[in-house]
Amino acid sequence: MTMITAKDGVKLHVEEAGEGTPILFIHEFGGNHASWEPQLRYFSRRHRCITYAARGYPPSDVPDSVEAYSQAIAADDAIAVLDALKIKKAHIVGLSMGGFCTVHFGLRTPERALSLTVAGAGYGCEKEFEEYFRGVSLEVADNFEKQGAKEFAKIYALGGSRVQFQNKDPRGWQEFADLLATHSDRGAANTMRGVQARRPSFYDLEEGLKTMMVPTLVVVGDEDDHCLQPGIFLKKTIPACGLSVFPKTGHTLNLEEPAAFNALLAEFIAQVEVGRWLPRDPRALPGQIMRTK
Repeated sequence: MTMITAKDGVKLHVEEAGEGTPILFIHEFGGNHASWEPQLRYFSRRHRCITYAARGYPPSDVPDSVEAYSQAIAADDAIAVLDALKIKKAHIVGLSMGGFCTVHFGLRTPERALSLTVAGAGYGCEKEFEEYFRGVSLEVADNFEKQGAKEFAKIYALGGSRVQFQNKDPRGWQEFADLLATHSDRGAANTMRGVQARRPSFYDLEEGLKTMMVPTLVVVGDEDDHCLQPGIFLKKTIPACGLSVFPKTGHTLNLEEPAAFNALLAEFIAQVEVGRWLPRDPRALPGQIMRTK
């Protein structure tokens, strides 16, 4: 465990385990650095695994101003972690909010990424739900601020894409809910207002995504409805992108289906490291159903 300093002076709590090619894990809004424990225990057998608590998530600093939180700042923080640990390049793995950070990491600093794994990301991207998402994000921020995480976690943890986890693994879900209840009230509110409610849709990043050549894996649950279409969009737009859909699965992919997630990620990283995760074959024409000539 260590504390590193972001470029604006904010202190970030970092943990690591294992040796080998680095993997940086970036957590979702509803979790924190501890949410990657099943992955650190698995991948640290042959990789240097790093995870950190985002700003606003104790024991990292919790800046008072909402202006200290943004999508760009989140991507800069990921780079700050690698810089502090003297890591030139790493496999970047993110869930939900962390998945958005992973996409922006690839767009802003592709030279620092060995690969990108974007899991459970897409909320707010669909244009028909964009304004609704921004509004509900601000409502969630208000609830964390007024009710406090200890109380509001009881509601947030039972969202439409969280109950799948509860049904499959009540003990695992309870651990998730208990962790959510320990969030900083101010940190959660500022993260919602500064990062979630303001971040751009993937569809607005299309031109950049088309030229992002980093090997990319997109993972979504088939009952995480607002990530499905954005996931397909990323698959169709990023040149070297694969898409995996987990059946009967919600949002908290890495905890809800840890064995499947770990196996998929391990195979992806193995293919990347031997140079076999390639851009789509130009002969695989999306508009072609059957070849006749």
